Amino acid sequence: MAVAPTQDALYAEIDLDLSWSEKELPERERTRHVHRLHPYLGKFIPQVVEVLLARYVRPGGRVLDPFAGSGTTLVQGLESGYDAVGVDLAAFNCLLMEVKTRRHDLFRLESEIREVVRRLDSLDCEPASVDGYLDRWFAPTALSQLLAFRKLASEYEHEDVLRIVLARAARSARLTTHFDLDFPRKPQVGEYWCHKHKRTCRPVERADHFLRRYALDTLARIKEFSRVRARRREAVVVHGDSRVVDLEGRFDGLVTSPPYPGLIDYHEQHRYAYELLALEDLRTLELGSGERGTSAAALAAYVEGIADVLARGRAVLRARAPVVIVVNDRRDLYPEILERAGLQLEERLRRHVNRRTGRRAGEFYEDVLVAR
Repeated sequence: MAVAPTQDALYAEIDLDLSWSEKELPERERTRHVHRLHPYLGKFIPQVVEVLLARYVRPGGRVLDPFAGSGTTLVQGLESGYDAVGVDLAAFNCLLMEVKTRRHDLFRLESEIREVVRRLDSLDCEPASVDGYLDRWFAPTALSQLLAFRKLASEYEHEDVLRIVLARAARSARLTTHFDLDFPRKPQVGEYWCHKHKRTCRPVERADHFLRRYALDTLARIKEFSRVRARRREAVVVHGDSRVVDLEGRFDGLVTSPPYPGLIDYHEQHRYAYELLALEDLRTLELGSGERGTSAAALAAYVEGIADVLARGRAVLRARAPVVIVVNDRRDLYPEILERAGLQLEERLRRHVNRRTGRRAGEFYEDVLVAR
């Protein structure tokens, strides 16, 4: 009969500087300040980036993330005293990163957000109906409030900040069960037994309370980050395909967490934002998209694409600068990827992921690959 390994045996195999218990690192710390401006599946936590930068990248250097996602490397880089450049193919990701890393006029931002919150009660919000995705996934009143807020946001200098507020509110206001915000499969239009609240619930019918709450929360988080980010350090967000974009200057390290093959459809994750904000859809170019699955052909394309990105990144690194990759390489694809990219693996560390969000459970581990 097989016996599960003890906690001591499990932890003997992992890097304790990159692994934390829930007690040591609660969710509020993993999503501190702007890291929680909008939920994002598949991101790595800022504490991992903090350790990796301190361990492998020279202080005050310049770091590159070619799969920048929600901007964890960029935000933590700014907090730790690095300049950072992030590249991502997804328009929503780039909008989110811009809002997180930009130096905002805090006085004007607060004035605008508080004015918008005051105006919410007087918005023209007749129940709306729009053909297609929005009409299917939002109750008429909620949709009318979201559309009215979108129009209102266009009147302000900090429109992009308000667009992130709108997207976050839209995620919460969809016609879905309260416990399944990550992967809703179809609109929920009637009462249901709620696993989150342990009672019968109804789908959300309004969005104004989300808009108000998230507007004020966004303001607080941007102000909090402004107090801890390093002075005279900046981040640049590049919207494009990392296989072909031109990057200026040299970098002192590459720190990234690439997409996993066939796991998440990175466009569909934020479909509500793409529809509401009319963002450019480049999903056919995304590497590892869940839409493609994990067939032999899909995995071969993934290996080729990731290798191309890392090779392009290697070309703009200074001599002996590290390439640090955080990934769950359960298919053992990265030895071939690194070889194709002209990189040699120096270290392969293992970290325990202390908790994942939503209803997913079970032990989960990631590899940290360090190559040059």
